[in-house]
Amino acid sequence: MKLRIGLPIGSLEKQTLSIFKKAGYAISFGERSYFPTVDDREMEVILARPQEMPRYVGEGIFDAGITGRDWVIESGIGVVEVAELLYGRQKLQPIRWVLAVPKDSKIRSVNDLEGKRIATELVNVTKNYLSRHKVNSTVEFSWGATEAKPPTLADAVVELTETGRSLKANNLRAIDNVLESVTILVANEQSYRNGWKRKKIDNLLTLLQGALQAIEKVGLKMNVSKKNLHRVISILPAMKEPTISHLSDERWCAVETVVDEAVVREIIPQLKEAGAEGIIEYALNKVIY
Repeated sequence: MKLRIGLPIGSLEKQTLSIFKKAGYAISFGERSYFPTVDDREMEVILARPQEMPRYVGEGIFDAGITGRDWVIESGIGVVEVAELLYGRQKLQPIRWVLAVPKDSKIRSVNDLEGKRIATELVNVTKNYLSRHKVNSTVEFSWGATEAKPPTLADAVVELTETGRSLKANNLRAIDNVLESVTILVANEQSYRNGWKRKKIDNLLTLLQGALQAIEKVGLKMNVSKKNLHRVISILPAMKEPTISHLSDERWCAVETVVDEAVVREIIPQLKEAGAEGIIEYALNKVIY
């Protein structure tokens, strides 16, 4: 038995493959680039567009797949949402679909879009959004370059943004959030009822979440004399409590912990000043709670 899993091609591809590598899966590409190989005999990997992933998973072509919650909502297809995997093209945070108009437009809110034209890839979500606001607009599917369409080809767009830079580069301003989305692991309902496949999916999820949790963290270990131990520990922003081991010299201990990478450059000088010696910083592949 094999678990057939769909991985996203396009903007999420590079980050997804990197996370799978940190999780312990070596994925390699040959001539059939949409059908890479993975060093797990119980798994088959196929690349597909995130927009199509809900359909392939819902129809049972894939047992599981990684896509965005936005595309699951857009498709309206029933799949099992196994878990969130908080990563995107650029940041480890949710992305937003925003309603945006040209900077010099007189449109200030969704209510000003009555009878106007909106371009987007997220057609169904946009129509539902307009319906909730009781606004009648024409919503057109955009095949790409959506940000470039206003004001000539559309009065407004509903477009994905992570940092807002693309909107600014195209002289657009966001006037409302339409949908917030994250990357998710989804499963086919029948596959997830299968004991073997569910266990395989859950094990995969554990490793992927461990890899994600390790991305912005590093390990620290150091030697500390017992007389300075309390001072050093008070500086460490440990996940829980640091691991303390006794050395052959009874006057010294080895201290090991995991910290956010962002604080390392601040605390290492403090640790040295507090009496820590032989400080080592090392990268992490997985952190599993």
